[in-house]
Amino acid sequence: MSLASASSSLLRSCARQQVPAARAALASCQQQRGVADASSKATFASPFDNSTTKIPNFGKYASSKSPRSNQVFSYFVAGAMGLGSAVGAKATVQDFLVNMSASADVLAQAKVEIALDSIPEGKNVIIKWRGKPVFIRHRTSGEIDEARATNWESLRDPQSDEDRVQKPEWLVMLGVCTHLGCVPIGEAGDFGGWFCPCHGSHYDISGRIRKGPAPLNLEVPAYNFPTEETLVIG
Repeated sequence: MSLASASSSLLRSCARQQVPAARAALASCQQQRGVADASSKATFASPFDNSTTKIPNFGKYASSKSPRSNQVFSYFVAGAMGLGSAVGAKATVQDFLVNMSASADVLAQAKVEIALDSIPEGKNVIIKWRGKPVFIRHRTSGEIDEARATNWESLRDPQSDEDRVQKPEWLVMLGVCTHLGCVPIGEAGDFGGWFCPCHGSHYDISGRIRKGPAPLNLEVPAYNFPTEETLVIG
């Protein structure tokens, strides 16, 4: 082997031995640099100069009055606003109730006054009340005796004649059949009272159902006698 080749081999072997040591040294340096960078980033220094921060002064907006005077004024404003809101709410509710209430024509039909001296004995009169017919019968003494002689406890809708009238000679009823709402015919039927030709319901002289499909007696509305010759329905 020549001297040159021996020198080359020796250099290569030295280089191979120094590579791991160099790599270890490089890694150690990089690790130390990373720790240094992390430590430098952990500290934060504000880029702003604290000497330039100025807190505004609102002293010129402060009231020169005493705190008690300011409280009184605040309470007065709050009370005035509350009172105004209450008045506005009352007006709104009142207007709503007025609009929802019955109109004048409906209120006019709420009560009907009838002069009884215009109805002769033994006759019927039909008037309109709240959109419904009302039968007013001026009964004779014979009709009264017949109505009260009936065994009302055995009827389909048991009701005595005394419970259906305030004065024996005056019978007041709604002229609506309790079966399907038809209008019965007066002075007709098997019992001398009212007869509904639609389905054959018969009512007696007291307006009680006696025969046919109707389940109940003719309804008696609310009424009173303000005077001896006046009847008010409703």
